[in-house]
Amino acid sequence: MWGCTTGKMNDAFGQEIWAHFKGKESFEIIERDDGFFDASSGAKIYFSNYGDWPSIERKALRFARGRVLDVGCGAGRHSLYLQGKGLDVTGIDISPLAIKVSKLRGLKKVRLMSITQVDFKSNSFDTVIMLGNNFGLFGSQKRARWLLKKFHRMTSSDAMIIAESNDPYKTDNPDHLKYHEYNRRRGRMAGQLRIRVRFGKYTGNWFDYLIVSKKEMKYLLMGTGWKAERFIRSKGSQYIAIIKKAC
Repeated sequence: MWGCTTGKMNDAFGQEIWAHFKGKESFEIIERDDGFFDASSGAKIYFSNYGDWPSIERKALRFARGRVLDVGCGAGRHSLYLQGKGLDVTGIDISPLAIKVSKLRGLKKVRLMSITQVDFKSNSFDTVIMLGNNFGLFGSQKRARWLLKKFHRMTSSDAMIIAESNDPYKTDNPDHLKYHEYNRRRGRMAGQLRIRVRFGKYTGNWFDYLIVSKKEMKYLLMGTGWKAERFIRSKGSQYIAIIKKAC
């Protein structure tokens, strides 16, 4: 799910996934480039079962159909669920250990690949899922538009993207508000994070991770051939967009 890993020592996310798979205590630290640190609830969420998922995820996956591409599949929880429902699912992730774990857990089609390396032939997929906040893997406004056009070319005529994000403005945390201003001074979107993952002695590479409001998402989709058809809202800042090809 989190991106930008290369070798063993850089694959902090994968090490976290592998540790949990082997029954060890596992958690992650997210470090932002302004010095802010945050601890997640741990790798167990990447192995959670359907009944334990947030309701917006369960609702969103009802829309998935046909041939599915899971961008940032991690340990494979969404892919494995859809595969179990009879869908033809391909999972991709940049973490070698996450790929290994998803294979060991039974995911039939999985490839080691970053989002920027996606280059499938036209009409390869009917659904692209980017759950677990993985709209963020677009990274920046420029890269989002480039990749959305790429996704448009490799999907069927009535394809959809099911993408989760987190409204960065639904916060009163002064550290986050200051970071918004820091980004604006640098000419970046307010929710364009520069982060890396830490686990144990492992440290991932820095990468950009883009969180956006619904209004910003609609703006990013303009001119890419995609349009947000509906939003599935949570009680907090999380939401999932059902994005379809524009007429």
